[in-house]
Amino acid sequence: MAKFAVITVSDTRTLLTDSGGEYLITTLVKAGHHMVVRHIVKDDANQIAAAFTNCDAQALDLILVTGGTGIALRDVTIEALLPRLAKTIPGFGEYFRRLSLEAVGLKALASRAEAGVSPHNHLTYLLPGSPNACQTALEQIILPDLSHLLKELTKNVHPS
Repeated sequence: MAKFAVITVSDTRTLLTDSGGEYLITTLVKAGHHMVVRHIVKDDANQIAAAFTNCDAQALDLILVTGGTGIALRDVTIEALLPRLAKTIPGFGEYFRRLSLEAVGLKALASRAEAGVSPHNHLTYLLPGSPNACQTALEQIILPDLSHLLKELTKNVHPS
């Protein structure tokens, strides 16, 4: 069981209209994981960074950030959070765009989805805000590899 946080980045979403974030939460909970914290913040680098710092300070395994990963002027999630990651996992973004290319065509190339490890060793995913993109990422990449990556993160933390 993983403990997780969801941060939704949007100028328009609320708890009632955050379908991407709700999908992530519902699916992870159904898979036996536990949500610890949820934030909805504006497309503002300072708000995004503050929510991430709050989540990173919690006892978590996983942080999912949805929204703000495109190329529009207001899309600043990558700029706000990529420098804060201790390590990146380039293969995630590459594979996500490959899967998305099959689903939505060349529009997938505008996605700047990323993954990495937070300063406090939490697996972190920076995802597009659309429910379809969240579904692709969660069902085809994140959940199938979650236990392996969490095991890797704790390898050698407590040497014998």
